[in-house]
Order: sequence, then C-alpha cells, then structure tokens
Amino acid sequence: MIIFLYGSDTYRSRQKLNKIIAQYKEIHKSGLNLKYFDCININFQDFSNGIRQIPMFEEKKMFILTNSFSSSEFKEQFKKEGRYFVKSENIIVIHEEGQVLKRDPFFVFLKKQAKTQEFKLLKGVSLKNWVKKEFEEAGVKVKDRVSDKLIFFVGNNLWQMANEIKKLVSFKSGEEVEIKDIELLVKPNIESNIFQTIDAIASRDRKRALNLLKAHLEKGDSPLYLFSMINFQFRNLLIVKDLIERNLSPFDMTDLHPFVIKKSRFMARKFNISELKKIYQKIFKVDLAIKTGKIDPEAALELLIAEI
Repeated sequence: MIIFLYGSDTYRSRQKLNKIIAQYKEIHKSGLNLKYFDCININFQDFSNGIRQIPMFEEKKMFILTNSFSSSEFKEQFKKEGRYFVKSENIIVIHEEGQVLKRDPFFVFLKKQAKTQEFKLLKGVSLKNWVKKEFEEAGVKVKDRVSDKLIFFVGNNLWQMANEIKKLVSFKSGEEVEIKDIELLVKPNIESNIFQTIDAIASRDRKRALNLLKAHLEKGDSPLYLFSMINFQFRNLLIVKDLIERNLSPFDMTDLHPFVIKKSRFMARKFNISELKKIYQKIFKVDLAIKTGKIDPEAALELLIAEI
C-alpha cells in the first residue's frame, strides 16, 4: 500500500503525516517496524530489501520516504518494483514537501497507484474557516473582523498562524480575542527574516545565525517551522549544486522558482558537494531525532547551527 502526501502547505501535510504515524503506533506498539528514509541519501536496494523482509512481531511495516522526487535513480527503481509495493500489506508513505512537477512520470505513477492527498495553500474562505476552527478547538471564539486582521498580519503561513493562535489563546486565558490583542502580540510575516537566518547559516556565520535564531524564538516563531525552512533551503542547495557540477541547468531540470534557483546558485558557491551532502545528512538525522522525540526542536536547531 502506498500513500502519497504532497503540496505547498507543509504544515497541513506534516499534520497528516503525524496523524498517520500516530495511528500506526497505536496499533503496532513496538515501533520497531517504523522506518524513515531520505531518498537523496539511501541505497534503493536497502529500502527494497527492508520492505520485503518478514517483519518482527508479525506487525505491518511502515516506511516514511522524503525527497523521493529529488532522486532520479530512486524514482526509476521504485516504478520498476511498483507493482509489488502497491500490493504489499506494508505501508509506504511518500511525503513530499513543496511543489512537484505534475508531468513527472513518477508523479503520474503515484497518482494512479497510490492513495494521494494534495495540500494546497489555503486562501479566502478556506483559510478563514481554518483559523476559526483552530480558535474553536482551543475553546475561544473570534469575530470575523478579528480573524481577518490576523490573516492580514500572517497570511497563509500556517506554521506561523498556528503559533500565533496558541500565543493569543494563552494570553487571553479563554476570553474572546480582540483586534488590539493581535496588534499587541502578532508580528507581520516573518519570511524575509527567516531567509536572513538561513543566509547566515549558509555563510557559516554561527554567531549571527544563533542570534537570529534566538530573536525568532523570542518572538514566538515555531521551532518546527524554522527547521523546515532550513531543511528546504539546504535541500535546494544540494539539488542545484549537483546539477551544476553535472553541467545541467537547474532551470530546466527542476520545478523550483527561478528566484530560488538564482539564490541557491549564489549560496552553493560557498560549499563543495561533499560538504552539502554531509550537512544534509546531519539535517536528516536531527529531523529524525525530533520526529522520534529524542530531542526538543529548539535544542535541535541550536545543535544543528553549531555543527554546520
């Protein structure tokens, strides 16, 4: 069985992934047959052998795959063995954060063979309803003009939105949230400041990166969102650097936005391909430690920056 989760809304796709994992753990208590793979760094045969082996304790296996669209070799091998994976009782979850090329043969294969769910960025009424639902689940009601103000400040960045809602709910202690509360506590969208932090990390200016990270956290920005942005940027750096070294054009071979490619090309000059692979492997290990509860997200961020 294959489950394919993808889309630009990484917050809701990550929520869905966490829900699937939680349901699996509820049934299969040992957790020994839950595995995480980054397709940029794995040998396909190791993955294939792992899914075919008889599981311990007669449990179903669950394999979580990330960055599958970033490895041409992985995509080709997966399609070749796809019939077995589709019929298998074990569960393969392909979680792809961000945009994917819908004309990619691997995407076409997954749309036909897997249970798929796309997470588009929310907007308009859908975004407004999501915000209201988040407040209601926290036991707080808000007027339309209040939710409109919050959306105006934050946009459809649900990582920041969820964090701001938690902050407002905590501040009001169950009382109704008002516009003045948003103006007092909520900062405008943090996207540009995040990229300053990532630039500092890429420049290996640890002092500046840690100071910027501290500023984000003091403002109440989500550690998980910050980590996802760092992960996303270094993934792009590795992809762009690899294509350049093979004399291929990132503009033709990826679906990344031209602005992102130009920015990544400039930053990639500061690393060789071996350094980027080591950093990306480190990011993957830290991400796995966060997902498995072995390390606090905030501590993981500081550790990661200190080690890059």
